[in-house]
Amino acid sequence: MASHDVEVAYFTDPTSIAYLSGLSANPHERLMSLSVREDGSTLVVPALEHQKAEQRVKGMQVLSWRDGDDPYMCVRQALANKKRVAVEMEHLTVSRAEALRRHAAAELVADVGVEVRRLRLIKDPDEVAKLQRAAEINDAATDVVFSGLAVGRSEFEVALAVGSAVAAAEATLAFDTSVQVGPNSALPHHDPGARRIAAGDLILIDFGAAFGGYRADTTRVAVAGEPTQRQLEIHKLVLEAHDAAIAAVRPGVTTASIDKAARDVISAAGLGDRFFHRVGHGLGLENHEDPSLEAGSQTVLEPGMVFTIEPGVYIPDWGGIRIEDDVVVERNGWRLLTKADRSLRKTL
Repeated sequence: MASHDVEVAYFTDPTSIAYLSGLSANPHERLMSLSVREDGSTLVVPALEHQKAEQRVKGMQVLSWRDGDDPYMCVRQALANKKRVAVEMEHLTVSRAEALRRHAAAELVADVGVEVRRLRLIKDPDEVAKLQRAAEINDAATDVVFSGLAVGRSEFEVALAVGSAVAAAEATLAFDTSVQVGPNSALPHHDPGARRIAAGDLILIDFGAAFGGYRADTTRVAVAGEPTQRQLEIHKLVLEAHDAAIAAVRPGVTTASIDKAARDVISAAGLGDRFFHRVGHGLGLENHEDPSLEAGSQTVLEPGMVFTIEPGVYIPDWGGIRIEDDVVVERNGWRLLTKADRSLRKTL
């Protein structure tokens, strides 16, 4: 703020607000903001979040507004007559930026989103501990769900089983579970449907548990019955790429080099065109956050960064195999947070 001559940093992204204040809330269409000034900070929330905010937020003023009120009455108070404002440019809508100018005479002079993303990039020990617990819940749920897979179960039914297993561990789902059966496994972002498991089908399950707001994200694959030689070969190839990428993780290397380590393995087998997404993404309060591990990305790894490693091979009308784990960068290398069995499991 000082380097940009900013009087107020104005946050509107609920994830940034959760990170900076401790209040995790989804305001939906309602206005929620955090104003950070040199002399203090003010949180503006819808009235239905007021009690939760007062319980969870310490050392900040909390203002609230009711449906039908003008929320910018609170925003003006939160800005405390300061005019030079930094905002989160990727989140603040054009209409709300105009309202900020109109109702509070604010001059939007800088993007504070870049800075808060930089802060979130490195996890502190408490954040890593929450990510580790989320990963442990994911591992346990994986074992429960895969042990119950059987011919005849639908993608919908398996997704429901994932949610039940996570809830039994007193956690919530971090994102919508993806269950992909047979040829559907070649669609990386397939939503569960009515397709039922048949003999010989690949079954790909991608899900995450959230603990204390921090998320895990893993993918494992099974086959209904005895795997074919082709299924075993592709699984082995993806696992080799997965392990090569993890082995490349250490402080000082670039994110692009991690992507390359996995991609080189799959390309050498002649299937480079069937691996068409980045090798991983950051994890934290969001399912996808910095860093992005993709070709050309030049973020330098530092201790405390947490991200997925998830190479995959997808063949239309045949199926797909992806193996995904969560990794934290440490001073001397890396540590796996997720440890569930990575083999091509056989179902009943």
